[in-house]
Amino acid sequence: MINRAALFLRGKQPFVDWINRVNSDDAEKIDIQTVNADKIVYLVDDETGEDPEGWIAQNFDHLMKNELFGWYIDEQLWPKELDIVLFDKWFEVECHSMIVDTVPGDIEEDGEDV
Repeated sequence: MINRAALFLRGKQPFVDWINRVNSDDAEKIDIQTVNADKIVYLVDDETGEDPEGWIAQNFDHLMKNELFGWYIDEQLWPKELDIVLFDKWFEVECHSMIVDTVPGDIEEDGEDV
């Protein structure tokens, strides 16, 4: 077990609707299952995992930008106002406090800033 908790955001229908509005030229619509098929996992300290609401209130902007960037890198396409109200409307937060590393050896970064 490692001293981290795992947090990820599950997109709600309003987020899916936004993706489809931005992607209006595409004939095939994205559905909620596709949006939530492969999520970014954010490792946070294990104390945060016990009560993540305060941490999320301080970091929702970073989390939201990561999620938006995963769909559209052009920030001009993003909503003008990224606030906690929109975050709560678009995402459900799931947090898991027990992480078991089953791979021997050190965990290595891939070189990108997180």
